[in-house]
Amino acid sequence: MKKFTALLLTASLVLASASMAMAAETEMETEPTLTPEEKSEGVMTHDEYVAAAVDDEVTIETYVQAKQSWWEDKATLYTQDQEGAYFIYNLPCSEEDYDKLEVGTKIRVTGYKADFNGEIEIDGEGATFEILDGEFIAEPLDATELLGTDELIDHQNELVSFKGMTVEAQEDAEGNEVAFLYNYDGSGQDGDDLYFDASVNGETYTFTVESYLCDNTTDVYKAVTELKVGDVIDMEGFLYWYEGVNPHITSVTAAE
Repeated sequence: MKKFTALLLTASLVLASASMAMAAETEMETEPTLTPEEKSEGVMTHDEYVAAAVDDEVTIETYVQAKQSWWEDKATLYTQDQEGAYFIYNLPCSEEDYDKLEVGTKIRVTGYKADFNGEIEIDGEGATFEILDGEFIAEPLDATELLGTDELIDHQNELVSFKGMTVEAQEDAEGNEVAFLYNYDGSGQDGDDLYFDASVNGETYTFTVESYLCDNTTDVYKAVTELKVGDVIDMEGFLYWYEGVNPHITSVTAAE
């Protein structure tokens, strides 16, 4: 009887283990993956957008990830879909419509591709847009190991993160060692753009808090003004490009 009971218990354990393995395999198979959505007729894929020449007319469908500014009925937007990102500069937009552009909002934009000192964007002059049904909020891509590589530019304007970065010293206009500068040359004041250097793998890179995107009332602006040389930090932001990589940072925290 004891042998039979032991055999029965062993069989039960084997069946339970098999069931758990099958459940885990099924869960892995059905786990959602980020796949490009089908584009509407006449809408470019991200690859087609990248391949288009400067000054070509382009039509894209994308999702608002951040709003940089609005004035004189023009909006500047950071946008992204499942394939890549698009920076849209001075898009004609009423204040009423601008208020509707929450993070994740889907829009269709027709305009002209432009190159602003290396920053590939859609120039809003003559552009049109409409709000569509749908929502997508991007997760940041860890681009730490892409810094300094040729692959980094493939993710231009995407939401990215940089982890384990060490704040490096800069010199202000008076020759003092500081952790950040107001404006790129230290000529500014509170409320202007912030520039700071941080290093990883022996190389140093410059990061920006764009004041139109994150002004001096935001957590990230305050966090950067409180940095000290030698601090190790994690960051998130948009992989903007201006005469080389110039990330626009939206979050700074102590490294985990």
